[in-house]
Amino acid sequence: MTPKYFVNALSSLKIDNTFNPYRDNCSVFDTLNASKIRKDSLLNLLEAASKAEVDSIWIGRDLGYRGGRRTGLALTDDVNIDRHAHRWGIEIPRVTNGVPIAERTAAVIWSALDNIPDNIFLWNVFPLHPFIAGTPFSNRTHNSKERKIGEDILLELINTIKPKRIIAIGNDAEISANKLTKNLEIKKFRHPSYGGQNTFLKQVESLYEINIQQRQSSLF
Repeated sequence: MTPKYFVNALSSLKIDNTFNPYRDNCSVFDTLNASKIRKDSLLNLLEAASKAEVDSIWIGRDLGYRGGRRTGLALTDDVNIDRHAHRWGIEIPRVTNGVPIAERTAAVIWSALDNIPDNIFLWNVFPLHPFIAGTPFSNRTHNSKERKIGEDILLELINTIKPKRIIAIGNDAEISANKLTKNLEIKKFRHPSYGGQNTFLKQVESLYEINIQQRQSSLF
């Protein structure tokens, strides 16, 4: 599957009680043509990754309302969007109004990534933002039907960019990764939310043989 076909298929998804950042525009926070810009940015990102030697795909659970719903980038908030673009040598415009919004998980993830030079692609088991019905600025865990959709998309992503290994961030990601591929090395990191930050950072340090503890104190 080509990056263009992948992005077009993803942008066509419409699922109840989810926000598709490559199709939908938020009437509260998005600038004009935000969904198209996010879609184009994802295409540029995928094209760059498909031409590179990708160390790993780091997989989270789903997009959050403070992060990926706004940026269209997994595990990335407004504050870190420029870092994400710089890693792949592309431009990714910010498409939300007002002051940049920070997401705690994204802050921890990018504190680690800032110390790793390898090409790492960020994704989620479910690549849209699932929210509680009637409350679009909320987070919920994706359901089994959404998980199956997300896993099919994830498998296509793996085949498109061909990473050397998978890094599953949290239990949900590990379950899906083990289900989808038997030919790639799969490592599990503790999800940094709900008290898992220190364990996550230590696991990253151990795998990549780096030291990121100095930055930890300045995350928030």
